[in-house]
Amino acid sequence: MAPKPVDYSLYLVTDSTPPILGDKDLVAVVKAAVEGGATIVQYRDKTSETAELVQIAKELHKVTKAAGVPLLINDRVDVALAAGVEGVHVGQDDLDLKTARRLLGPDAIVGVTANSLEEALEAAGDGADYLGLGTVYATPTKENTKSIIGTAGVQKILAELHKAGHEVKTVCIGGVNASNTQRILYQCAAPQKKLDGVAVVSAIMASSEPKEAAMHLRKLVSEPPPFATTASKSQLSRDDIVAKAPDVIKRMVGKKPLCHNMTNLVVQNFAANVALAIGSSPIMSNNGLEAGDLAALGGSLVINMGTTTPEIRSNHLKALAAYNAVGGPVVFDPVGAGATQQRKEGVKALMAGGFFDLIKGNEGEIRTVSGAQGVKQHGVDSGASQLSMDDKIKLVKGTAARERNIILMTGSMDVISDGERTFTVANGHEYLGEITGSGCTLGTTIASVMAVEREDKLLAALVGLLMYEIAAERAAVRSDVKGPGTFVPAFIDELYRVRQESVSGDGSWAQVAKIRTV
Repeated sequence: MAPKPVDYSLYLVTDSTPPILGDKDLVAVVKAAVEGGATIVQYRDKTSETAELVQIAKELHKVTKAAGVPLLINDRVDVALAAGVEGVHVGQDDLDLKTARRLLGPDAIVGVTANSLEEALEAAGDGADYLGLGTVYATPTKENTKSIIGTAGVQKILAELHKAGHEVKTVCIGGVNASNTQRILYQCAAPQKKLDGVAVVSAIMASSEPKEAAMHLRKLVSEPPPFATTASKSQLSRDDIVAKAPDVIKRMVGKKPLCHNMTNLVVQNFAANVALAIGSSPIMSNNGLEAGDLAALGGSLVINMGTTTPEIRSNHLKALAAYNAVGGPVVFDPVGAGATQQRKEGVKALMAGGFFDLIKGNEGEIRTVSGAQGVKQHGVDSGASQLSMDDKIKLVKGTAARERNIILMTGSMDVISDGERTFTVANGHEYLGEITGSGCTLGTTIASVMAVEREDKLLAALVGLLMYEIAAERAAVRSDVKGPGTFVPAFIDELYRVRQESVSGDGSWAQVAKIRTV
């Protein structure tokens, strides 16, 4: 059936409970929200008696009808009929869709909650006007949450709906608020199908200024997030990358961007020296409260999970939000992600808390990021490889497409992808695996380059990776290098040499790039 011309972009679900509504008047809050830009309203009240539900629904309908906004009733078809509203929303445990349609007629709006792909396909096939997909994130407003599916789960459902030929409208619900609305819409989007809106509860119902809250959310829904790139992803060949790398480095040196490192104490000095050598301006600060000021300076952020505590995680989330708000590139290094339960939970919390432009890690870390079960790491080391090269490429590309960012899996052969373009890189030297902080400082290098090359973030990441690994190769073969101890100062020197050669227009260093398009 053809979808009804309804604007689902800002879908308000009411909540009359004291913890959310407080002492505010429900009808007044809805009126303010509609004035602020709410495009559709669902009246949800699981406790009131039928007569009271009908009375309140009629009062709400006067407000919404005057504004041209549809009003739906949660679950109760009898209340919807009695109040003369536009439709209902039914959950999986409520009245079934076909019965609701038969009782309300073909012109009514009937929406269905879908917590899984199977539920979504069934509801779409049965003629739902829209689906409420979720729960995206945990939320205190609904205690009987069946499952948290995250943005990845929503994206998968959207992709399968398109594949099955369903044009049903979709919104997502669960933990949606002003801090994550744009990111959720961005990361949930499948290549051929995106969400039609977001459903919010507390973000408006609990606000002391519901009209302003609705206006702000409506603006966020209508605009892409600051970190979204608008440039098309042009094809990159090895020759393109080799030719462009020196100029990208030269631009970075000219701008000397701030590289904000939130990293473990073990490598702070090394990371600062690497940043200075390549031509960026380092600051080592684990204080999330100053991230807003630092983000405003136009640089980039590295979040390194080498040292993890609840307090540090809280600071990481503050900084992540600050850089996301201005579109500052953020690199995530989930050190030892699969080693302990605390680290696994930390990865989930950080990925749910903001957008990372690039996530880098060894095989075990990237498998944990992807959601693989049973990953075991010995400390921060990756451990023995569990994957073939083809499997690594599939994992990296798939995770990048899902997260809509760049994934870099480091190893003797690096694999890097933005979900569409995928490369392997075979540069580097074994000494990098024998010193403390080589992975951390690779993050510093890539983030520094990403601060200036923002149009093509994959190009920036590749340039940073090549600069780092080729400098390591050059350092390792110097006559003054006898092992890891003498390698470190020589490595910093070679990073500086690559920088200086690039500034002078000599790009010959990049000619040894062992890079292959997959």
